Amino acid sequence: MASVYYEFYRGSSVGMALTDALDELITEGTVTPQLAMKVLQQFDVSLANTIVRDVKAKAKVKGQLRTYRLCDDVWTFMIKDATVAVENEVIKSPRLKIVACKSGELATAGAHLPAEKH
Repeated sequence: MASVYYEFYRGSSVGMALTDALDELITEGTVTPQLAMKVLQQFDVSLANTIVRDVKAKAKVKGQLRTYRLCDDVWTFMIKDATVAVENEVIKSPRLKIVACKSGELATAGAHLPAEKH
């Protein structure tokens, strides 16, 4: 069974910049589309592993839970009037979307998620 990683980090500023750079390299003929896909897949793996390994901060979230759902081992929470406390910093937002999933490898192949801006 092949290892599959979530793709939603591709919607981050770093992921979008990488995608734009790869598109430009494909247009110039410098890399093939197949190589660009391998680069994006390695980005998914590397970023997921780095977050699991290096991010130790814990956050506290308060607010009114508007909706939640579980689909393909991915939890999505929509929170109204959210307050997020990370270490000594507090951030307030009228709306907050939290997407939570298993860290690293997924248990089943074929569970790619579409890239999404957060």
